[in-house]
Amino acid sequence: MLEGNRVSRISVRGFAVVSATAVTAVGSVVGVASGSTAQNNDAEAMASDSTLLLADIPAGQQAQVQTASLTQQADVQAIAADASAKKDAEEAARKQAAADAIAKQEAAKKAEADAKAREKAAKEKASRDAEREKLTSTSATADASSIPVQSSYTVAQVQAIARQIVPAGQFQCFSNIVNHESTWNYRATNASSGAYGLVQALPGSKMASAGADWQTNPATQIKWGLNYMNGRYGSPCGAWSFWQANHWY
Repeated sequence: MLEGNRVSRISVRGFAVVSATAVTAVGSVVGVASGSTAQNNDAEAMASDSTLLLADIPAGQQAQVQTASLTQQADVQAIAADASAKKDAEEAARKQAAADAIAKQEAAKKAEADAKAREKAAKEKASRDAEREKLTSTSATADASSIPVQSSYTVAQVQAIARQIVPAGQFQCFSNIVNHESTWNYRATNASSGAYGLVQALPGSKMASAGADWQTNPATQIKWGLNYMNGRYGSPCGAWSFWQANHWY
């Protein structure tokens, strides 16, 4: 009987060692997850105490002790799992917050770039509108009657009149078109189409809107041509760009 009881105590002690070892291992996991070494020490102490107590418990009650030990192990494992899940959730939240911050910065940069682009476009449009208004105003105030009327004009005289009417920044473009259309001949007539004058108005009578002397006065023709280029192409340079692409305007 004594020998049997001895064997039972040894077996129980062995089980307690295994159980306590498992508890110790799980306790270590919890300690790592929480950043504490105290829990690891507590788990080792628990394992030592369990080994001593289970060996002294009668064989009939050992099953209950084993069940309690397994339940304790499950609780420790659940705590460790919860701690790990919490850590993972915190890390995911941190990464998401960083991603959100970057996205907000990018959105702010894009909004700023869009605002600058709109501002630049608005300034450019205002500048173009101002230039067009200036051109229109200049052509309107450059009345042909302010230039002495002659019975005939040389090319040099016609070009000098044009310089008085056409803005300096647009003169070369205006001159390029006139060179191609009439070579500065204010009486030039296209035999096939009937186009007439420096800018080859078609029909030539259109130029009557600038003056009744449109057939003989280059100033009247220049005034009409400038208004036409401004109205249709924005400026003589706009008209010249179109002419280069199409060889007409």
